[in-house]
Amino acid sequence: DSVSNGFSFKGIKDYLDCYRSGKLTPSQVAKNIIATLEDCDKSTPPLRAIVQWDQEQIMLMAEASTARYKNKCTLSYLDGIPVCLKEEFKVVPYHHRVGTVYLGTEPETEDATVAKKLREAGAIIIGVSNMHELGTGTTGCNPNRYHKIPRNPYKPNHFTGGSSSGSAAAVAAGLCPVAIGTDGGGSVRIPASFCGVVGLKGTFGRISSHGSLPLSYSTVSVGPICTSVADAAIVYSILAEPDPLYPYGLNQPKATLSDMCAPDLKGLKLGVDWTFFKACDAEVLSVCEKAVEHLQTLGASVVEVSLPEMEEARVAHVICILSEMRDFLQPDFNKHFQDMNLDTRANLTLASQFTALDYITANRQRTRSMRFLREIFTTVNCILTPAVACTAPRIYESDLLTGSSNLSFTVRSMRFMQLGNFTGIPGLVVPIGYSTAGLPISFQVMAKWWDEAVLLRIGLKLEQFRYQTKKPSIYYDILA
Repeated sequence: DSVSNGFSFKGIKDYLDCYRSGKLTPSQVAKNIIATLEDCDKSTPPLRAIVQWDQEQIMLMAEASTARYKNKCTLSYLDGIPVCLKEEFKVVPYHHRVGTVYLGTEPETEDATVAKKLREAGAIIIGVSNMHELGTGTTGCNPNRYHKIPRNPYKPNHFTGGSSSGSAAAVAAGLCPVAIGTDGGGSVRIPASFCGVVGLKGTFGRISSHGSLPLSYSTVSVGPICTSVADAAIVYSILAEPDPLYPYGLNQPKATLSDMCAPDLKGLKLGVDWTFFKACDAEVLSVCEKAVEHLQTLGASVVEVSLPEMEEARVAHVICILSEMRDFLQPDFNKHFQDMNLDTRANLTLASQFTALDYITANRQRTRSMRFLREIFTTVNCILTPAVACTAPRIYESDLLTGSSNLSFTVRSMRFMQLGNFTGIPGLVVPIGYSTAGLPISFQVMAKWWDEAVLLRIGLKLEQFRYQTKKPSIYYDILA
């Protein structure tokens, strides 16, 4: 239970309370969602969070859930909970377009592992969400005919962040309390931060990415975007386990939520590299510094650490992710170059300049960076940073037509994200305040491999720091 002043997002618990008390059934909720999905794309500008949905599919899952509540045989805490998945995942019967106009010409016949697990948990999949084309950017700007530009629910003339753009917009706008994204360079955490919701990037391999397009096999992790840390913990506990179809996660230790609800943070050591921490906008910095002080008042101690070779790690991450994407998309690049957005073409063209030598050197840097982190995590439990160095950028008229390409923004938006993708450590972003313009500001906690539990424990305490939650200017109360 969280105590909040004024507005609070509707989370999993609110849905379960309605279902258990009989105030609403999953079928009634599904009808509200269908009406909302029709409405939000007729609005000016259209929200464009969910890009494919099917009334009949939504109702089928909702009716099955309604029957389970009636017979008191629900499947999990996600039974009857509306969720969406990024278009990067295969979800029956939708088209697996991955943000493009040329992929997914036929409807899918097989679910990705996460979609399958959500169905087995009884969730209502309300559709697939918008994304930056092929996950190649951090704005979410996708001007093609199937996708268009998703709007930030806090300020509709600002970007959502990317590449899991529609997932974050759907959660912040109240369409569903849970969305699933992928994160190869901040693609869950950047949009969650810009849209003022919680985003968790699991340890590399923790949640199966089988059935998502394998754009970059060494940097991408799967994770939930939710309205609260508690909800992220619920989704994580259901999705995090080995999948025989996904070799990278086979040897993982069992996922736990140990000590997550401890009353304080006594005994925890929080690492901060202040030089790195301060490389952000003044407004972001001032709120984030106060959040660090808040964690100290709860008994945690702050330890100064030095994150070595961050510039080398940044460049090496770019080489790894772009080289792997370029390799996987080689046939598309040759055959569908003209069908791609301009910024996708630019990124993949840049990627073609890297050599095998660059890739090998970058992976040597990865080994170094992982060794540095292993040492740092012998002295601290986690590393604290701002989530994104700035708030969500504006959308300009030209972006709607030709897309957006701003390399300096891309670099800034990924600054605090890349370490987690490059080395595979988990990261959690939690909204902690707002800029004077009313845009969300978020904070990031990273921990050692497989230690998501400590992130969630600290995340719960960070939520208490935010003394109010502002209502997004686009918000649908599905339970009203």
